[in-house]
Amino acid sequence: MSDTATKILDVGQELIQTSGYTSMSFQDIALQVGIKKPSVIHHFPSKSDLGVAIIRRYRDSFASQLDAIKSDQHKTAWEALEFYFSPYLHFAQTPDKVCLCGALAGEIPALPEEMRIEVKRFMEDHQSWLEDILQSGRRSGELSFNETPARLSRMLFNTLQGTLLVKRSTDDLSQLQDVIKAIKRMLK
Repeated sequence: MSDTATKILDVGQELIQTSGYTSMSFQDIALQVGIKKPSVIHHFPSKSDLGVAIIRRYRDSFASQLDAIKSDQHKTAWEALEFYFSPYLHFAQTPDKVCLCGALAGEIPALPEEMRIEVKRFMEDHQSWLEDILQSGRRSGELSFNETPARLSRMLFNTLQGTLLVKRSTDDLSQLQDVIKAIKRMLK
């Protein structure tokens, strides 16, 4: 992938995470990258093509990191969960940024079908990863909880995603910090 295509993806992702997909335009991207609009179209013929490429890159980046944590025999379930919380804390420390797929989930009715599928895959992948970590932690005796790992993974994922949106509207970082503290207490 060329440097220009990478810059287009970077700017497009930033715009989606802060302003939303429907408000993002090729003109906005071209201005921020320092190119002409036809150059954006050269790399990504449609807004949908760009959206799918952004989501896939985001999914792949997360997937490789989550797979590395899960397959590391020296990492505990707690360490895996701490790692998982870190991007949420990072997003919460920015004024307007949320998870890319969390931002897109709010726009699902307006998204092209290909993008809807990619967002759904992201959500399912994360819930599945959390379920595996919870099962592993329960087996090792690190984690203790009464709910099934599948239901608990959904609750954790949905709570973290939702809390980012609440933090965005309240500008109160303690929203997410308190949720993470409650999750940790719930799993001990």
